[in-house]
Amino acid sequence: MILKTERLTLRPWHESDAGSLFKYAKDERVGTVAGWPPHRSEEESLDVIRNIFSQDGVFAITLNGEDEAIGCVGLICGAKSNFPLPDSEGEISYWLGVPHWGAGIVPEAVKEIIGYAFGELGLKALWCGYFDGNEQSRKVQEKCGFVYHHTSPEVYCCATERYKTEHVTCLTYEDWMFMK
Repeated sequence: MILKTERLTLRPWHESDAGSLFKYAKDERVGTVAGWPPHRSEEESLDVIRNIFSQDGVFAITLNGEDEAIGCVGLICGAKSNFPLPDSEGEISYWLGVPHWGAGIVPEAVKEIIGYAFGELGLKALWCGYFDGNEQSRKVQEKCGFVYHHTSPEVYCCATERYKTEHVTCLTYEDWMFMK
């Protein structure tokens, strides 16, 4: 499945994306705030593509007319998500390479995934989370209509091998329809 926006193409990850994934995921500013450690090699990035990113609902973010994966946006439904969700709900996650920060790329990608989740898949609610200090992620969620739901004070973060406070937001189908 390929999704397109005005500026972006959201497409499945390919093993050939390992180089671009490593290029962006080795930067500690990217993964650490999201809860995963910086990648140490292109081989590690390839392993992530094969074992994590190669599932339905996980898309490489590329700029239209270019094929370099500059980030990732994912929609994982039900029990496969990081939250205890029924099959009628999903979790959205995302990250973007530092050179592309501040250009509105992630909100554009997330809004496309939201439309797909509610319009095509018929989901009833979408969930998203961010760790304390990740203001960029909080702002993305607010721009996309997510509303604060609760805070979990003791969530294990593999990037730092410590527990962090996670804030969880939600967007219901009804709220999305009202915003449209």
